Amino acid sequence: MTTAAQAMVAATARLRAAGVAEPARDARILLAHAARIEAARVTLIAPEDLAPDIGERYEQLIALRAIRVPVSHLVGERQFYGRRFKISGEVLDPRPETETLIEAALSKPFSRVLDLGVGSGCILVTLLAEMPRATGMGVDLSEAACLQASANAVLYNVQSRAEILRSDWFEAVSGAFDLIVSNPPYIARDEMPGLQDEVRRHEPEMALTDGGDGLGAYRAIASRALQHLSPGGRVLVEIGPTQADAVSALLVAAGFDDVDVIHDLDGRPRVIRASAP
Repeated sequence: MTTAAQAMVAATARLRAAGVAEPARDARILLAHAARIEAARVTLIAPEDLAPDIGERYEQLIALRAIRVPVSHLVGERQFYGRRFKISGEVLDPRPETETLIEAALSKPFSRVLDLGVGSGCILVTLLAEMPRATGMGVDLSEAACLQASANAVLYNVQSRAEILRSDWFEAVSGAFDLIVSNPPYIARDEMPGLQDEVRRHEPEMALTDGGDGLGAYRAIASRALQHLSPGGRVLVEIGPTQADAVSALLVAAGFDDVDVIHDLDGRPRVIRASAP
């Protein structure tokens, strides 16, 4: 028999050989998932023989991770701002750096929020969970994303305050909001081949790139956001690390005030903030 510890060591070596960035961490998370325990308890089962059914599940998970299927897709969830969100290959995997947008949004009170490109719902659901009196709308062109966001809204009991609609940006949006947020597709088409396999092969292309210069979504947002913002309302958009000047210029040209750049914890430009006159 093989112990859990031995299986984890072998899995780590296999993932390292496959070029996985954090093989030991992934081996541990996937063992916990295979054994249906919390990751913190893996140490407790390490000396024990691995039951055949757990060993078989673990082997399948490691084989998939070795061909770069993301861990979050294998376990079906991803941690974001202290909550576990259900995800799939139909939506963008929530990133820790997007928490910069959450912090900026929560820095001032709001009562009604619009999330453009809602995806998994991690932004909209987090904001509504953190602001119990707020209501919001999330829109996405992907029907699968709308279903995923709706499921996460139910998971965190904000479904009565969240309207999820299929829409091409503002197409189906009506009414005014005091906060508009978005983490849109901002990777330029010629940058796509350079992405990690986990991203390029396993995340939805429409959530990653506009198929052009990476600024198409910002043009769409800048051109119509003021029509749906209350006076003094805010817009917050996540950006790629080289896009701060270009996106800021689009918002200034559209008539926004107080346009500025917020940096993430690594010091990179991450969010553009602007206000309606």
